[in-house]
Amino acid sequence: MEAHVGDRIVVRSTHQGEPDRIGEIIECSEPGGGPPYRVRWEPDGHTGLFYPAGTASVLRSEAAHG
Repeated sequence: MEAHVGDRIVVRSTHQGEPDRIGEIIECSEPGGGPPYRVRWEPDGHTGLFYPAGTASVLRSEAAHG
């Protein structure tokens, strides 16, 4: 997976009735966009280090990629 600051991470729920998790990447550890990523999660704004797997996908930010 490749992502950059400003991109959004969506983690699809694997349990019925559980909402997807959505967050904004605020820091990348690898210069080429590789994980892990520091993510600010909605809706409460908590941040954490995230290693994508399974149902995670990236929504690219046009601002981050010009």
